Amino acid sequence: MTTEHTALPPCEQLLLDNQLCFALHSTSLLMTKVYKPLLQQLGLTYPQYLAMLVLWERDGLTVGEISQRLLTDPGSLTPLLKRLETEGLLSRTRSREDERVVIVELTEQGRELQAKARDIPQCILGASGRTVEQLRHLQAELQILRSHLQDSL
Repeated sequence: MTTEHTALPPCEQLLLDNQLCFALHSTSLLMTKVYKPLLQQLGLTYPQYLAMLVLWERDGLTVGEISQRLLTDPGSLTPLLKRLETEGLLSRTRSREDERVVIVELTEQGRELQAKARDIPQCILGASGRTVEQLRHLQAELQILRSHLQDSL
């Protein structure tokens, strides 16, 4: 049995290349591909790098605070943090006030890794083909978009 594929008349608003979501998604995929070899040198995956960025910014956060910062579910963050703990980059301890709360702190090795990661933003800048000012503007626009999308939920 053969199936004929007939082309439907194009609907401009449904063309893949006209979708903001696809532009964001495909750019995100390529961004993580650019990051991959840089992060492999540090022994990190991209999601682990994001968690480390949060902790380098402010150490001693709870799992809930980290998940809020990364806009992710605490349950999906736990395995990632366990892996970083196994690697010796952080420690997780239960709060004395509330056993349900887990506090995450960098180890000395985790703090030292920050120095090794310092060149990554410059590498990303080079790969982007954009200026710092152009990327700051794009970042600001994306943060506004993200905020509006969060408000719509």
